[in-house]
Amino acid sequence: MADKRTGQVLVDLLIDWGVDHVYGLPGDSINELIDDLRKRQEEIKFFQVRHEETGALSAASYAKLTGKLGVCLSIAGPGGIHLLNGLYDAKSDSAPVLAIVGQVNSEQVGTGAFQEIDLVKMFDDVAVYCERAQTESQLPDLLNQAIREAYTHKGVSVLVVPDDLFSKKHQQDVYLTSSDYYRPQISPKSNHIEEAVNLLEKSEKPLILAGQGAANAKAELVTFAEKLKSPIILSLLGKGVLPDHHPYCLGQHGQIGTKPAYHAMKECDALILIGTQFPYRDFLPDNVPAVQIDNQPDHLGKYYPISVGLAGDARETLELLTDQIKENQNDEYLLKYQEKMKRWSIAMQEEKRSKEEPLHAPQVMYHLEDVMQPSAIVSADVGNVTVWVSRYLPFVDQSFLISGWLATMGSGLPGAIAAQIAYPDRQVIGISGDGGFSMVMQDFSTAVKYQLPIKMIILNNSKIGMIKYEQEQMGHLNYKTDLGEMDFAKFAESCGGEGYRIDSYDDLSIKLKQAFLSDKPAIIDVVIEDKAPLPGHIDYQSAVNFSKYIVKNFFESGDLDIPDVKESIKRLT
Repeated sequence: MADKRTGQVLVDLLIDWGVDHVYGLPGDSINELIDDLRKRQEEIKFFQVRHEETGALSAASYAKLTGKLGVCLSIAGPGGIHLLNGLYDAKSDSAPVLAIVGQVNSEQVGTGAFQEIDLVKMFDDVAVYCERAQTESQLPDLLNQAIREAYTHKGVSVLVVPDDLFSKKHQQDVYLTSSDYYRPQISPKSNHIEEAVNLLEKSEKPLILAGQGAANAKAELVTFAEKLKSPIILSLLGKGVLPDHHPYCLGQHGQIGTKPAYHAMKECDALILIGTQFPYRDFLPDNVPAVQIDNQPDHLGKYYPISVGLAGDARETLELLTDQIKENQNDEYLLKYQEKMKRWSIAMQEEKRSKEEPLHAPQVMYHLEDVMQPSAIVSADVGNVTVWVSRYLPFVDQSFLISGWLATMGSGLPGAIAAQIAYPDRQVIGISGDGGFSMVMQDFSTAVKYQLPIKMIILNNSKIGMIKYEQEQMGHLNYKTDLGEMDFAKFAESCGGEGYRIDSYDDLSIKLKQAFLSDKPAIIDVVIEDKAPLPGHIDYQSAVNFSKYIVKNFFESGDLDIPDVKESIKRLT
């Protein structure tokens, strides 16, 4: 041990922690560690990305998918700055991530050296743990603690290391800390379970809102809902917890949600929140007793004034509730919304099966179902694409990945890269708008370089579509939302991947199938109509504001830009 480089010791510890790959770029303030990674590349792979933001977003996506530590690294100064967006995504979605950030040599720290910035201060807000190593002897203990803090708090740890420390010989073989994390098991108190049972047994119209925290309790969730006669609404991050066409599922909620979910929420007389931090108060009922289940006690009551909080694992807590609660004999509320959801689904199917031109996004989702495998991982970007995927692409047992709380555009491609690395034998589909994809498109070449057979679908309307709609919904005229046309299929080919350009209905099914038969990275560039992602329910104020936009636009340009009026009327109360 005494003759090892400190960088070598750190690589050993990363491997001990189960880390098998990192994302990043080499550079002059991290190159010493890069050389130690090079020597162990059979055990811990270094994925060279084209931009550090992609590396951090990939590390966050890997952690969200697997629950394991995502690791990224960068140089000092500009490299560290580029990490911030991905690290904030990890923070926002409670994903354990470690960032190892190089710094100028230790004797230069504080002198205003080339590319030196105060990294500890910069990372202070995003990190649950952020320390700069002063000496090489500290580094193993700091690394162990950084990883433990990331797991414990489900957040970001940052270790800032002057590059010269990695090259120094490590003289210590006994550490102050160990490379282990012991996950606690918490259970709700018995009196809290009793209070929840008493509350729910008085309910005639109970409703469940479940999020990604219920993913490990799918069977228990269904059993509980069946006994309670409760429909289940899923948050966006909860997509995939239940099959979208499950008889108890009312789809997603909120601006991207379904009309049955909206009205069921308004009518319920008891709300059960399971593994979700759904933040949109306007879409939750007023003055309704609520029970919340979450394994993080500080989440209980954070976004809704609950009546009972159950601090515990979703699976165990649902089993306790199901065992103790009496079966609800009144299924009128459940049957009512099952029928409403059936009619909603039929309407969605009719829209998806349209053969009209120009193409629109729901048609793409319909034909994507034909090539999407049961175990596929779908990495969706943020924007209009979120609506199209959540509402029109039904899951059975697929996995869903998205930037949830931060909702950062450009997350689709890094998520697909991380998903294919984490699960090389599973089909990985990325779905982005042209706006989001163009923010990170350079890293499609990363997928090509490492032969990751991801399939990226670009819904290309030559606009920042959601922002256009938001401006209109506010009653404003559109400004700077046009992006201009781009052929992403040709871009894919220039990177060494495969590119498929689809601009007619006749090509849609054929070219999708061609792309998905290939074992190479591919971009499917689908030219679609600019279409407003109408919410499942449209409130009157939004309709009024949209009308203001239509009038303003007509008087200024002479264009009568009217959305699908028939569809809009159906979604009004």
